[in-house]
Amino acid sequence: MRISSMQYFNMNVATMSDQQAQLSQLYAQISSGVSLSTPSDNPLGAAQAVLLSSTAQSLSQYTTNQGTALASLQQEDSTLGSVNTVLQTIHTLVLRAGDGSLTNGDRGSIATQLQSLRSQLVTLANSTDPQGNALFGGYQSTTQPYTTNSAGAVTYSGDSGTPSMQVTAGHTVQTGDNGIAIFGSVAAIGTSSVPAATTGNGGTGVISTVSLTNPTNPANADTYQINFTSATTYTVTQTPPTGAPTTSLPQPFTAGNAITLGGQTVNITGAPNAGDSFTVTPATQGSTDVFANLSQLITTLQTPVSSGASTASYQSGLTTSMTQLENTMNNVVTAQAAVGGREQQVQALQTVTQTNTLQTASNLADLTQTDMVKTIGQYTMAQNALQAAQQAFVKIQSVSLFQYLN
Repeated sequence: MRISSMQYFNMNVATMSDQQAQLSQLYAQISSGVSLSTPSDNPLGAAQAVLLSSTAQSLSQYTTNQGTALASLQQEDSTLGSVNTVLQTIHTLVLRAGDGSLTNGDRGSIATQLQSLRSQLVTLANSTDPQGNALFGGYQSTTQPYTTNSAGAVTYSGDSGTPSMQVTAGHTVQTGDNGIAIFGSVAAIGTSSVPAATTGNGGTGVISTVSLTNPTNPANADTYQINFTSATTYTVTQTPPTGAPTTSLPQPFTAGNAITLGGQTVNITGAPNAGDSFTVTPATQGSTDVFANLSQLITTLQTPVSSGASTASYQSGLTTSMTQLENTMNNVVTAQAAVGGREQQVQALQTVTQTNTLQTASNLADLTQTDMVKTIGQYTMAQNALQAAQQAFVKIQSVSLFQYLN
């Protein structure tokens, strides 16, 4: 096969041009530190890089969301701790209010302290997270959820929503609670039924707190009313959540003896009059609004005590308020524990996301960043090959038949 001088020349020029292009590409990779600047450099790698870049953006957003969610949860956790501290102070004052040696003035002073503590609770209920969103407003996060009128009544203007945020592709975390769940509800577990004396009782009967003897008894969900048909007999009307009420036959009354109500017992001391009545209501069915309950407690303390009947009404009122308060405290502690659990969940997801972010960044760097040691070696080899090709081309080009003929 004959190869003309022109063909040989073109072949060598083309070869050296390719080597020069390869050398330029390697030099660009070394100088820029980027090995994948255009899809044509590595089509498969470019497709993988696009996917990894998208993953990195998602992980970055999840990292931001996790930080925001954790900050909100930590603020709520701290606020609920402060709420519990205020409730503990109120609890101590209620215990003090039960001292029989206190005068009406002493009780009035306690009521004044409770008014101040109620205001503190309202302030805490209007707390915001680091972004300025109301912690307990539900979805109404831009407005103050609780307001107090001139009479001291506290009104909730938020909603029943529970804010949440997506923190990974497969996890959405609740980032807040509404005011109803914290200040207007009680937990179904760990609470006690609420005893109360009916307003207008004329005797000196005082109802005690409720003792739970059988937690699994379904009748504990019923409402009970103890009606005194005489000073020595009473009936019990039992009202289930659904269905008609039933009333027992008259039973003999002995002051201080336990009265069985399903899986619960209660006792009444003193001397009730005929027509007096008392109620025992499941915690979740009675008044669960802490602000309304505090207002009622303040009213009880501000009402002068002057007779046996008023003393009995006052003592029963304290028992009612104490039970309601302890149910609220249980609810706050339960809510705070749930918030703490969500904090731990977000922190665990932060660790996973950080690991995935680092791995994604490493994989993307492997695809797009220059391996200096490898690339410099390739550059040196290509440079030597180009120089050798150029020198060979010069020598071979100078060879001709006329040299041999001469």
